[in-house]
Amino acid sequence: MKMKKTILSCLLALGFLTASAQDQQPKTEYVFNPHWYVQIQPLGIQHTLGEIDFVDLNSYNVQAALGRQFNPVVGARLAVNAWQSKAGSKIGVYTYKWDWKYVAPSVDVTFNLSNLFCGYNPNRLFNFGVFAGLGANIGFSNDKAADAKAAIRANYPSQPNYYFWDDADNLAYLWDGTKVRLFGQAGVTADFRISDAISVGLELSANTLNDKYNSKKAGNWDWYFNALAGVKINLGTTYTTREIPVPEPEIRYVEKIVEKIVEKPAPAAAAVATVEPLRRDVFFLINKTNIRPSEAQKVKDIADYLNEHPTAKVMITGYADAGTGNNRINDRLAAGRADAVVKSLKKDYGIAESRISYDSKGSRVQPFAENDMNRVSICIAE
Repeated sequence: MKMKKTILSCLLALGFLTASAQDQQPKTEYVFNPHWYVQIQPLGIQHTLGEIDFVDLNSYNVQAALGRQFNPVVGARLAVNAWQSKAGSKIGVYTYKWDWKYVAPSVDVTFNLSNLFCGYNPNRLFNFGVFAGLGANIGFSNDKAADAKAAIRANYPSQPNYYFWDDADNLAYLWDGTKVRLFGQAGVTADFRISDAISVGLELSANTLNDKYNSKKAGNWDWYFNALAGVKINLGTTYTTREIPVPEPEIRYVEKIVEKIVEKPAPAAAAVATVEPLRRDVFFLINKTNIRPSEAQKVKDIADYLNEHPTAKVMITGYADAGTGNNRINDRLAAGRADAVVKSLKKDYGIAESRISYDSKGSRVQPFAENDMNRVSICIAE
């Protein structure tokens, strides 16, 4: 009896080496919306540079602003700062003090440094920023400075040649009425998020303008510093969210060659070749029941097998992964996945309904160890 070796080859999709979608759930991305905001800062202190004691140059200060945030980093605002400034001078044994009122509108450019260096995050608790701008200081009610100058002359009526009579020390730039002076400012902000619409914040700024602001001639720029606290209210929706879909899994198939030895007597007729069953696993995306173009070839393989073997039938079983959803949702998904393959065989390839059986297991049965691979319809034709 002679031995002959017959090699029978078939494609068996016995496993998948990789089917990773990186994340089981879609990622959420924040999308910035340009928006307006109002800012109210009723708690403020101003310190004006001068020669008398530090505490004698502090005064109350308020500010309100309307702003526009153009992108996560850059914005602009129209702010109005107001109340009073103080000045003073020590001449001889006397100390003279005066104050005046002002209103100072400004236009500032703002920069959110937290978003610039750490990325945009509307849920961040703390945001640090800087700003710079130009404005007009409108001063008025400077009567107390005139009173101080009169008091100096009254205290030293017979000593006109002393240093304090020189204009450099004796309010040489005394002004009255209403004066408008340009100023520049720069500062830092610290905002603490309360909600999407509301945050509370602190602001520190340095402001400079010409030497005539405090009525004294000093030969350098005058300065005042503001420290403010208040609330910022965003108007409208500041951001939206969008989901980044999970990438489709990259699937590589492994072909397995089955080698079989068949014995037959020399004079006997040729043996009938054994017909191997065909299995195809049709994979689906999360929460989906439609057959993707990349999986459609597997359904065609089943149809071709049934057409080549008229007595063969196919069993289709749908599954859902246990890592997402619940039994009610997963039962619906599993049944829908099985039904999608059944409809494709009948409609696209004309396979008779009598040759098709189907079932669904929901997520109660998991044919694969890897969670994502259980979003599948397993088709076995024989």
